[in-house]
Amino acid sequence: MARKKNRKQVFTEVEVIDAGAKGKTVAKAPDGKVIFLPNAVPGDVVDVQTFKKRTAYYEGKATIFHKLSDKRVEPECEHFGTCGGCKWQNMGYEHQLFYKQKEVVNHLTRIGHIELPEVTPILPSKEQYFYRNKMEFSFSDSRWLTLDEINSNEDLGDKNALGFHIPGMWDKILDVKKCHLQADPSNAIRNAVKAFAIENNLEFFNTRNQTGLLRTMMIRTSSTGEIMVLVQFFKDDKTKRELLLNYIAETFPEVTSLQYVVNEKANDTIYDQEVIRYKGEDHIFEEMEGLTFKINAKSFYQTNSNQAYELYKLTRDFAGLTGEELVYDLYTGTGTIAQFVSKKAKKVIGVEAVPDAIMAAKENAERNNITNCEFFVGDMKNVFNQEFINTHGHPDLIITDPPRDGMHKDVVQQILNIAPQKVVYVSCNSATQARDLALMDANYKVTRMQPVDMFPQTFHVENIVLLEKRN
Repeated sequence: MARKKNRKQVFTEVEVIDAGAKGKTVAKAPDGKVIFLPNAVPGDVVDVQTFKKRTAYYEGKATIFHKLSDKRVEPECEHFGTCGGCKWQNMGYEHQLFYKQKEVVNHLTRIGHIELPEVTPILPSKEQYFYRNKMEFSFSDSRWLTLDEINSNEDLGDKNALGFHIPGMWDKILDVKKCHLQADPSNAIRNAVKAFAIENNLEFFNTRNQTGLLRTMMIRTSSTGEIMVLVQFFKDDKTKRELLLNYIAETFPEVTSLQYVVNEKANDTIYDQEVIRYKGEDHIFEEMEGLTFKINAKSFYQTNSNQAYELYKLTRDFAGLTGEELVYDLYTGTGTIAQFVSKKAKKVIGVEAVPDAIMAAKENAERNNITNCEFFVGDMKNVFNQEFINTHGHPDLIITDPPRDGMHKDVVQQILNIAPQKVVYVSCNSATQARDLALMDANYKVTRMQPVDMFPQTFHVENIVLLEKRN
């Protein structure tokens, strides 16, 4: 059977009417189908070249702009449009907030068919740039070239890059000169390391050929002023490694934790690798409301520290604790939320599948002199058997903060079986949150909801809901 040709079409003077999932904007084709666009702002009037046709929608790109939206602003970053990091930099912040809140409401009402209370307006982030406490940069000996560079006949010099993966291209790295996501000295460290490596002929990694020395560099900063730098090497070359690490230590004495990994496997993940301390400590500390949290190279910690504090305060407020409650904190990670709410609870039980995270949670609780928190390692869908409940008590409240995939359906069922009076559900993906809430809707009513913007200039949004048992 002959394959149907995927005919590309051009639609002229189409108005962009909305912002949709994954940062794409939405227009309507003359035939009534939706068109998803990666490079327009609601209010633009554009010509569209489609490159994909599906039963219910097209995917395309705006090629000619007849009218520019009044929601547009000039992007701050010179890399905008090539780097996939901050897709909404060309949209005014108040409009970003509007579309984030709209998406959360749409997901909960359309996917979850949830009857919502009055939605508290989304909480903006005080910092719209330079808000991240963790960035990971990749080295490459074959940087991404712009169309202009490809078409020019000039000698482009070395092709080394230290920056970010181009969206959808696993082997192409955009060389970043200034990133607007992490505060100083992040840019200074990255640029200095790149220049020193080139000067001293330290080979940048080639993903396709699996050759070179320098793979990635992670920079973590904290509100306490501490800085962690971790360099990932592909080969165990002591002389070159020490040359670079000594340079970082001498040039940036403010780095309090300098570490490295020698990773000879095919992918960059360090979770199965030994992290070696070179100078300073093997951790940094984050501080929040008098609590300190030890963060090592593999720790998960919310990447916008200031807004994480607001998120946790709202979570505690939603919980409405009086000091008499037993609280279960699911997906507790390093126990940040558990410890944050513990002063207002009788007892908090934190559960997490990652053993290292639970070790860190116990250590943090001890450091913070918190005696009413207990932490357990376990797969969430298996852990809450009757024996666990009999041993640790029946919770008055469950707090759950799952990863982007949401909760496993067995975990949702466990919560329904346990049937606490209240559940506070913190989510970084309102689509999977909506799916989970739909499964709980017969037993629980959403009585409060609050979206929170943790990631300005991007389409990501957190959402907190309070569920109370139906009579």
